[in-house]
Amino acid sequence: MIKINLLAAERKTVKKRLPFAAGQKVTVLCSLILVVAGLAIGWRYWSLGRESARIDEEISSAQQETARLHSIIEQVQQFEQRRAQLQQRVALIEDLRKNQAGPVHMLDQISRALPSMLWLTGVKQAPTDPNEVLIDGRATSLTSLSDFVANLEASGYFKRSVEIVSTQTEPIAGPSGELIRFTIRAIFQQPGAAAKKGN
Repeated sequence: MIKINLLAAERKTVKKRLPFAAGQKVTVLCSLILVVAGLAIGWRYWSLGRESARIDEEISSAQQETARLHSIIEQVQQFEQRRAQLQQRVALIEDLRKNQAGPVHMLDQISRALPSMLWLTGVKQAPTDPNEVLIDGRATSLTSLSDFVANLEASGYFKRSVEIVSTQTEPIAGPSGELIRFTIRAIFQQPGAAAKKGN
């Protein structure tokens, strides 16, 4: 008679089932890890998408703000240019007002310095210096010419040493017999200018 050991066969089948159950656990565990990893990746993708959309909105609003500020900056630059032009105009007008009195005083002082028997034929500013004046005229005597030069120097509106550039005599019919044609060079200054330079 043949004896069959059924217990041993059962043990073998149990042993065979155990590795299959462990493999099943590993598969379930790996599947679980993959599902969790997939969920984490999905959540991360979703959060990055939301963050990207938020950043896109911020960029869009920042670009709109930049465009608005750029237009404001352009307006400010236009106002600054207009302001600079107006300041230049105001400065020019103030300079003209300051210099306006100079020629008037110059002519006034020249007319006050005129002695009798002397008259002027021309008053010109030198092209190189607007304060330098060339005065042409005629006199009946050299004394009148020297009095004119002395009166100009004493006025305080002309620098000392008013220079007689040229004199010429012309014969005329009459009691004096001759006429003196002259040219004088003088440098005009405001009365307090010499005192200010000295201080």
